[in-house]
Order: sequence, then structure tokens, then C-alpha cells
Amino acid sequence: MNKFLKYNKREPLPDERKISYSQFSMYSQCPKHWELAYAKNLRTFNQSIHTIFGTAMHETLQHYLTVMYDDSVKAADAIDINDYLKDQMYTLYKEAVKKMGDHFSNKFELGEFYEDGVAILDWFKKKRSQYFSRKNEELLGIETPIYHPVNETNDKVMMLGYLDVVVRDKRDDTITIIDIKTSTRGWNKWQKADKTKTSQLVLYKKYFAEQYGFDVEKISIKYMIVKRKLIDGAMFPQKRITEFSPASGKPTRNKLTTEIKSFVDASFHADGSFNLDREYVASAGKNNKNCKWCEFKDRPDICPIKNRIKE
Repeated sequence: MNKFLKYNKREPLPDERKISYSQFSMYSQCPKHWELAYAKNLRTFNQSIHTIFGTAMHETLQHYLTVMYDDSVKAADAIDINDYLKDQMYTLYKEAVKKMGDHFSNKFELGEFYEDGVAILDWFKKKRSQYFSRKNEELLGIETPIYHPVNETNDKVMMLGYLDVVVRDKRDDTITIIDIKTSTRGWNKWQKADKTKTSQLVLYKKYFAEQYGFDVEKISIKYMIVKRKLIDGAMFPQKRITEFSPASGKPTRNKLTTEIKSFVDASFHADGSFNLDREYVASAGKNNKNCKWCEFKDRPDICPIKNRIKE
């Protein structure tokens, strides 16, 4: 369901370079990682039980919301939402195993994640009105596409992304863009302060407004953070779903626009091809944080350890 598709007739051209926010985020943390992963196409992606669960939970919540807004809350509540989640997890897992040729989980772990999902969905249905209101809101889009030039000086490099949920408040005609994030225990204050994590929706807000012709000042953004685990024995009420809205005013948007423009100007030629003529810095970060999960950390042949700069 996507009411914006009729306004978005822009089709990708063969000579355009499509990039994702994750590329920009990776470059911001470690340019060398980005060069190896994307410019030299050495990246690999292996599914995990966490990515399977995250995708399945996204699709389950989006399905519920589509039925709720297009039909009624009663119709949405009548869905066997737990069974829907189970089907999504099972299908995604089978596809991943077939592609990877190996099992990366087991029935006990899958069962644990599914039971966590059931607890989340049960909590969501009870508290749904705190987050979504059919009375005052209209669903404008699920998986709304963003396809927009990154900067005005290079129209061959395009940002490609998708907005999880877009709703309009019928009372004041404002729009909210919502990104669903699954997490083991939610976001702490350091994660909320991590600009590489929170800047995605800030950029999407700008591109969405320009692509679909909306007043950017009437658009708000928020992350809907879904927690898989609660704190055992906590003496205070706990929420399965929390919301976080990062700063997205004009100064923040302008700063991000400058940063992503610098990334594109430095890393791509005017025709959209990768710039392989420059040196890309290997940034290990504080306490080697950037190297911890890097797929090239044990590849000194392509990323020499002595070249990794620590903060």
C-alpha cells in the first residue's frame, strides 16, 4: 500500500549510481571500509537470526498497520498476527539457508526469538493507540521509496532508500516518517547520540520533502524502537516499544547535506563511477571500535594493521 507511488514516476536510469544511507554511514566511520566493501566490491552479507527477526517484525507490524488504516482496528486485531510473524520468520530463514548453504541458527534460538516477538506483538496490540490512531491519522505509505540526487553537482549519484511508515495527521496536515528498529534491549543514551545511527531519517526527511513536494517544516521523524528483551526484576514499568526523535531542523539537515556531498565529491567521478585514484583512510576509531565488527579486520593484506588510525 503506497499512496505516493502515483506521484513518483521517476525510474532509475542505467548509468546512474545508486547508493544507500548505509554506504554514507560506513564511509563516515571508516573510508577504507567503504572502499573495500563498495568501490572494490569485496563485501559479503551473511544473514543472522537478528536480521531475520528484524525483517519479519517489520513486515508483521506493517501488515497490521495496513489493515488497520485501510479497513479497521477490529479487522487488524482479527489477524492471527503471531502466526503471521512465524510464517515470515520461517520463510526468511529458509531463503537465507538456501542462499548461504548453511544453518546459522537452531530451533531453540528460533523459538526464543519467536516467543520474544509474540510478547512484543501482544504489548503492541494493547498499547497501539499510544502510537497509531486511525481516528486522527491517515496512512500515506508503507515502504515508500526515496530516489533522489545526493547533491546538485553530481546528478549521476542517487540516494535509494525506503520509509517504513508514513502517516498524515488529518487535524493539522502534518506528516510523520517512522522507522522501525528492532533491538535487544533498546537504545541507550550513547546510541541515541550516535549520528551515524540517527542521521538516516534526517536525510530521508529532506529528500522526501523535495521528491514528493511537501513542506519540510511540516514533517517530523521518529524511530520506533522495538525491544526484544526487558530487564529482569526491574522495579519500574518497562515498555516494549519506545520512540525517539532526533533533531532534524534546518541546521542539522544542512550539516548532513554538506557531509554527504563531500563523500560523493571525493568518492565518485562525474559519470558516477568510483574514484579509485585516491587514498582512503583506515579509521580504527576509539578503542578500535570500527574494526570490531569489520569483515576485513583479519585481512592485513588489503587493510594493513599499521595503517589503521586510532583516535
